Amino acid sequence: MTREEKAIVIEDLTSQLAENANIYLADISGLDATTTSNLRRACFKANIKLAVVKNTLLAKAMEASDKEFGELPEVLKGNTSLMFSETGNAPAKLIKNFRKKSDKPLLKGAFIEEAVYVGDENLEALVNIKSKEEVIGDIIGLLQSPAKNVISGLKSGGGKLAGILKTLSEKE
Repeated sequence: MTREEKAIVIEDLTSQLAENANIYLADISGLDATTTSNLRRACFKANIKLAVVKNTLLAKAMEASDKEFGELPEVLKGNTSLMFSETGNAPAKLIKNFRKKSDKPLLKGAFIEEAVYVGDENLEALVNIKSKEEVIGDIIGLLQSPAKNVISGLKSGGGKLAGILKTLSEKE
């Protein structure tokens, strides 16, 4: 690879890092061709972009990026795959589900909305992160709950009052 080609790759990686708020670094070394193909298909179905990158080029792209990646450049050893996703927990869920059949991919680290996670032990925490849409749904549900209680109270109260009036009118 010539210097110009490397510069183009670094520039491309830097722009991808800038565009995506959810970035996962995984180790998929040791997977055979069929399993790798299955992983790529699963990523495509889950709307996750998967790319295998050279560690030195990714480190330079992280350095050139405006984002603060903390300890992530330190985990760039061995085979590294990048996963980009719109949803913060989608790659973690995919990795967890994929590990039911295989012991790989291993999570090296993640950059989620400016938070840095390093190490495979953080996979469960990343799976439990709620997406922006899920959080908004929870907030809307909480906001609607008091209004629903008031409306149901008014409806049931009106029914009771009507029942009492009907019973009183029938007695006379």
